[in-house]
Amino acid sequence: MDIIFDKVGFAYSAGTPFESRALYDVNLAIPTGSYTALIGHTGSGKSTVTQHLNALLKPTEGTVTIGDRKITRATSNKNLKFLRKKVAIVFQFPESQLFEETIAKDIAFGPMNFGVSEEEAMKIVRRVLPMVGLDETFMDRSPFDLSGGQMRRVAIAGVLAMDPEVLVLDEPTAGLDPAGRREVMTMFNRLHKEQNLTIVLVTHQMDDVAAYADHVIIMEKGQVVKMGAPKEIFLDADWLKEKQLGLPSSLQFLKMFEEKTGIDFGSERPLGTEKLAEAIVKKLQAQKEGAQDA
Repeated sequence: MDIIFDKVGFAYSAGTPFESRALYDVNLAIPTGSYTALIGHTGSGKSTVTQHLNALLKPTEGTVTIGDRKITRATSNKNLKFLRKKVAIVFQFPESQLFEETIAKDIAFGPMNFGVSEEEAMKIVRRVLPMVGLDETFMDRSPFDLSGGQMRRVAIAGVLAMDPEVLVLDEPTAGLDPAGRREVMTMFNRLHKEQNLTIVLVTHQMDDVAAYADHVIIMEKGQVVKMGAPKEIFLDADWLKEKQLGLPSSLQFLKMFEEKTGIDFGSERPLGTEKLAEAIVKKLQAQKEGAQDA
């Protein structure tokens, strides 16, 4: 399910004295099967774009195309419910939305709300629990007896139970320690690959962008200011700093390494610690061999 923004503008409380402009002439595409990172500092318009991805908001100007459905300002709110099923948003701290007395009932709530029988809903519960690293022994437990990380997994299982085609992750690792963050991001990456889920990652964590995304969209003041592959985006460190955005830790180390050693890696910007280590070893070996030949 492709999602395309064509000249999209949006204003909160449009046409009133309280009108507040949030988006200006936004053009972007999120292809089926992609892993897209949406980044930008606070107030850049990321959250407003996110809410257009499944028609929680409708554009004030322009068109948002979600699959074969075109959404404009004039689109009726009727019959948009199915889009919330196909494009699911995992907001920050999704565990705060848990409310049922058992994990099974909480996960089954969404499908049953869409008319699925209780028997079929329980089958869905058994299918999605392993996707988030839990098993059937959790079904009758209270979600409020779990650890914070496990509660988040249950909440995500409830989203997966709706069988979405697109998963929008709004700061999905907020509040987690480094180990928990790695576990959750590894889980989403596995779902992306195994379930062919289109992922949209809204984050301030540049390491996650570098590790998982294949496409990056940068927003500033309600506009898209740059798009491209992570390698292209992270090539211009000065531009990112100007936009109040950081570099992945691997590239921060590489920059420091170049300054300390005088070894220039040029346009080669390996993302991730393993690729960085390989590149450094290769450079040092080449430098050593060059010195020996001289």
